[in-house]
Amino acid sequence: MFRILYWFYRFFSWLRHRTLRRVSRAGLAVGAGFLIISTVGLDTENTVAYQAIPLLLFLLMASFPFFFFFRGRFSAERLLPRYGTAGVPFSYRVLVRNLTSKTQSSLVLFEDLVGARPGYRDWAAFQRAAGRWQDSFRLTQTRRLAPFKMPRMNESPLPPVPPRQEAEARVEFTPLRRGLLRFSGVVLARPDPLGLTRAFANVPLPQTVLILPKRYPLPPIALPGRTKYQHGGVTFAADVGQSEEFVSLRDYRRGDPLRHIHWRSWAKVGKPIVKEFEDEFFVRHALVLDTFIADSQSEIFEEAVSVAASFACAVLNQESLLDLLFVGPHAFCFTAGRGLAYTDQMLEILASVRASGEASFNILETLVLQQAAILSGCICVFLDWNKQRQELVKKLKALGVPVLVVVIAPANTSEAMDPGPLADEPHRFHVLKLGKIQESLARLS
Repeated sequence: MFRILYWFYRFFSWLRHRTLRRVSRAGLAVGAGFLIISTVGLDTENTVAYQAIPLLLFLLMASFPFFFFFRGRFSAERLLPRYGTAGVPFSYRVLVRNLTSKTQSSLVLFEDLVGARPGYRDWAAFQRAAGRWQDSFRLTQTRRLAPFKMPRMNESPLPPVPPRQEAEARVEFTPLRRGLLRFSGVVLARPDPLGLTRAFANVPLPQTVLILPKRYPLPPIALPGRTKYQHGGVTFAADVGQSEEFVSLRDYRRGDPLRHIHWRSWAKVGKPIVKEFEDEFFVRHALVLDTFIADSQSEIFEEAVSVAASFACAVLNQESLLDLLFVGPHAFCFTAGRGLAYTDQMLEILASVRASGEASFNILETLVLQQAAILSGCICVFLDWNKQRQELVKKLKALGVPVLVVVIAPANTSEAMDPGPLADEPHRFHVLKLGKIQESLARLS
């Protein structure tokens, strides 16, 4: 049954997409008028509406042949920025070159995206997750298929393109969600003389752009924790090595690395001299992202990623290290800050995070506890506040790691959540409800 409904959805989605591109607004009006009058005009004795049927039918039939008479040849170049951000307007330019010997005019440009319709497995999982299949067969409702809805990219008009020359079109749209946005090509459309339908010329132009997670502005936050000893010091954070902060020069001792030799001093005194370093103490936080949720298209999960991205940007502006810990197909620990990696790289990772499916929460717990000895503090972004997650926070506190917990909750959550192990520090426990994420984050301190 689900597969039948899915193929109905695929067919009607494809039909709607093709119709809105191939037929102009005037053509849609003529088609709708023809259908209405064909119904009303059946009663020829009481109405003269049927007299309009031949005219409307002639207009439709006269425009139809122009579907197949567009002989234009083009090449295109898409000038994309490196990143976009979900929910933020995004624009770029497309350069179109006319490869024919005649001027091409009245052209409009459309973009073709890969994955405009979801695969069966993702579609079915989303429908089952909230029981959406039980209420109706209206499978194309925006509210139900919002996670699969592609950004609406309106047609972009092109100025007349002289022979063997270029023209520029500007495309603007708003990305609806994070992740890799894949383009397959551009479509150049030319209307028929009546302006009812369009003929297409396809130009393959595969390209991708990464859409970063939505971020929320955060107030100045006094993050938990203090400086801790880091093996390898700041240089380790920047270069992955064993050198630390330079302190002084001393005589060579057996076993000292050759790269620590100070060659100028050796030349002056006639014996090996090495540089001496001292380990440093600095702040290192962990950002724990909960990915354990059944519905991979859940709005709660997407908001959790956005909140994590907001914290990542805030922490990396405070001259500290940040370890991003999460579980996907495997357990991941990605470190940024102090020259080791940058905010953009952290956001790239978060743009591609997916729900961990059937993996066990114990994997994340083990990963976090392995890092606990070097952490100054821990920020946890949870999708639930059950016994397992409370137990993780309890263990971190027992190891002396200060914890800030943020729980993303459904909008209809009415009861206040028990802080559990953070009952003695309620200011470090925050529940963010869907629809009020920004307001709740603004109250963090």
